[in-house]
Amino acid sequence: MAAKIRKGDKVVVLTGRDKGRSGEVIEVRPTEGRALVRGVNMVKRHQRQTAQQEGGIISKEGPIHLSNLAVADPKDGKPTRVGFKIVGEGDARKKVRVAKRSGVEIDG
Repeated sequence: MAAKIRKGDKVVVLTGRDKGRSGEVIEVRPTEGRALVRGVNMVKRHQRQTAQQEGGIISKEGPIHLSNLAVADPKDGKPTRVGFKIVGEGDARKKVRVAKRSGVEIDG
């Protein structure tokens, strides 16, 4: 199955505390239906000191449900839905993601 939101995509948050903010997807968790977005939904975590990492309160991204995210249109950066289109002929056919808003192909 082709995923509509993938790692590296530029996304816009549709609802919640960070509504309207955008960022890059760091990680997608398909089994949970959630994703981590750089700089969005920051939460504070108490971290114990280890040999590699210093202790204290650190800020890190919390997962956001995929239904609250929309891919940013490559043309204007506004939220868009994702469609699929088959390009190429014969053996060179490929399924690509397309922004419904502008019809532009989404890189990835």
